[in-house]
Amino acid sequence: MSYIKIKILDNYDNDLPLPKYETDLAAGADLRASLGIGKKLSIKPGQRLLIPTGLSFEIEPGYEVQVRPRSGLSLKTSLLVVNSPGTIDADYRGEVKIIMGNFGESDEVIEHGDRVAQMVLMPITQAKFEVVDNLSDTDRGTGGVGSTGNK
Repeated sequence: MSYIKIKILDNYDNDLPLPKYETDLAAGADLRASLGIGKKLSIKPGQRLLIPTGLSFEIEPGYEVQVRPRSGLSLKTSLLVVNSPGTIDADYRGEVKIIMGNFGESDEVIEHGDRVAQMVLMPITQAKFEVVDNLSDTDRGTGGVGSTGNK
């Protein structure tokens, strides 16, 4: 099992639960908005905001945390995690904030303590880059978007 060290920041509400898996086989642990007791954020149509969590992480080398939308929030509202999946690198020590965008036509409200995203711990591999004159041939070749057909 891997570990993520969590630092609780000054703007974290200690009455909120820490990230946790809601079921035994869940891949993602929920992240909550830490806005201050009784506070809300209104996100206007087309607007993007950073949602604070009040937490920072120390992630083991060789891993990243991916920040992803919660499916229920995406289905029931016009809110989406904009850079999904967002990456929290193992060397980042700042506050984890969620980039949330409103893609609807009316204001959406995030309240203190709302579950706004989920985090998934993923192993990473860094590549070595090599400049070459030619690449190997494939059946697809240079065919881009839509080149593999509709069915």
